[in-house]
Amino acid sequence: MTRRSLLFTPGDRPELLWKAAGSDADVLCFDLEDAVAPDRKAEARAAVADVLADPDFDPDAEVSVRLTAGETAADLDALVTDGPVRLDAVMLPKVETGKRVETVAAMCAERDFDVAVLALIETAEGVLSAREVAGAEPADAVLFGAEDLAADIGATRTAGGTEVLYAREHVVIAASAAGVDAIDTVYTDFSDEGGLREEAAFAVELGYDGKMAIHPAQVPVINDAYTPAPERIEWAESVLDARDAAAADGRGVFQVDGEMIDAPLIAQAERVLERARAAGQR
Repeated sequence: MTRRSLLFTPGDRPELLWKAAGSDADVLCFDLEDAVAPDRKAEARAAVADVLADPDFDPDAEVSVRLTAGETAADLDALVTDGPVRLDAVMLPKVETGKRVETVAAMCAERDFDVAVLALIETAEGVLSAREVAGAEPADAVLFGAEDLAADIGATRTAGGTEVLYAREHVVIAASAAGVDAIDTVYTDFSDEGGLREEAAFAVELGYDGKMAIHPAQVPVINDAYTPAPERIEWAESVLDARDAAAADGRGVFQVDGEMIDAPLIAQAERVLERARAAGQR
């Protein structure tokens, strides 16, 4: 499974829920939390349940729902229907403990939902507990929410993002240590394709596996950033071919195009090919 792009869609807009299914996003997230006004929660729950239960709804993507903090049981109850629903994952907002992940996973199981749990880290306490959250057994991915974090700590958001850089790095390191996916924060200006492309490229450099999107137009840019370029794939294949040849000859050190290759570069090459395969490039 690849999670290069995760597209949020307001749960109270059924026409947009269906439209999202036609995007190229790897993950669809129907939002019952921030994108829905409190007086429209019931309407949003009904709309999301109707779409998920429709037999014609079968996108080639992972389908998730972002649950409401403090109203998780009500959200999950609304998704229970007489028949099957297309639900692959649930997203939890403002996660601060591993226990929270385990509790919601148990709530899903009680309702016969066999789903992955995506934990959104977007508070100071959540950042400090990122290793515990990522290491919770039901957690399948952690997501970094810069906007809510900045509000929580009283930081001023800047174009460079230095005010949240430590937290952004901390979350991806926690995910890597736990062996789960790390998905980067949203880029709020959906009209700024150049800015999104630059920020997504930086998130790739940090080690993130994907990025959240708030508009379908952002999806192709994000997917492109997380799909290795042909020359990068060619380099990775050359490195691994040379590694295998060196191992057959009993050599521990080898070079590719004049570059000495060691274990970290081999790991990079393996990651490049893993991403290429996930994106259907190999």
